[in-house]
Amino acid sequence: MSSVPQIAERHFNAAEAAVNAGLTATFALLMWYFNIFMMSRPNKGLKQSISYSKLLSSLLFGLVVMLGLAWIQQLILAHINFGPVMLMVEVRGILINLVFYMFLHLLQQNYENQHVSMELERIKNDHLSAQYELLKQQVNPHFLFNSLNTLKAMVESGDQESVDFILKLSNFYRFTLESRKLDLIHVHEEMDILNAYLFLQKARFDDGFTFESTLSKAALGTLIPPFTLQLLVENCIKHNIVSLEKPLHIRIYEEQDKIVVENQIQQKKGEDNSLGVGLKNIDLRYSHLLDRHIEIIDDQKVFRIKLPFIYEHHHH
Repeated sequence: MSSVPQIAERHFNAAEAAVNAGLTATFALLMWYFNIFMMSRPNKGLKQSISYSKLLSSLLFGLVVMLGLAWIQQLILAHINFGPVMLMVEVRGILINLVFYMFLHLLQQNYENQHVSMELERIKNDHLSAQYELLKQQVNPHFLFNSLNTLKAMVESGDQESVDFILKLSNFYRFTLESRKLDLIHVHEEMDILNAYLFLQKARFDDGFTFESTLSKAALGTLIPPFTLQLLVENCIKHNIVSLEKPLHIRIYEEQDKIVVENQIQQKKGEDNSLGVGLKNIDLRYSHLLDRHIEIIDDQKVFRIKLPFIYEHHHH
């Protein structure tokens, strides 16, 4: 491109065009690597979108380099008037240098923006992973306290089922230890956990609640975050009246590729209608694993939670 004006002249000189092109290419190569070197140096003080000190340094260095190359050109082509050639060469060098600097600056900004985005995404994923691990570690201390109180009462009264109660309590916490490292387990394994929990609650409430599960074999073969059903049933018992006079009915069934946990509402006095820690826990776990949310339906008579099926070949 530097030789275009000479090519357009009537009296074209191939030697002059070759020297001019060679010196311009040399200048371009030197300034390309010099600008890369300047860009790699850390900024001092506040970080600016464009470092004017680096730009000024690059332009001054370019002027000196181009002056040296113009002098070499004058030595090779001694018949050319040095003054007009010098002005043209310096202007051309400044333009080339500015184009290189802005292009490299844009590349650097794009790289830094991508790096920042990747770092933010990594921090976000680390935060979600840490949050999810905390959610998996959640064990209700009140349940253990109530279970031990129930066991104490059973032992003092000589209840024959106290041994079974101890075994079920032991199994329940064994399930807790085994499942806390897993993101997903099969629904039939979750039902084993739930049945152990229900046995412990039956010892405490007797016939104060009923439980029915009609999940099919296909539904039992799907996956679920550990302790999801147990936590939902625990919420039912925790937030509703459970008594022999007014038994609480809890059902688990499937509906349109969803597991539904349902209970009639007989809310305790003083209880609010907030989702509570338990439901937020479950919703966060589904959001983390599937990027989906659970459905919460409350028509003031019946409370339902719908959990999406998680198929093993898609998500495990």
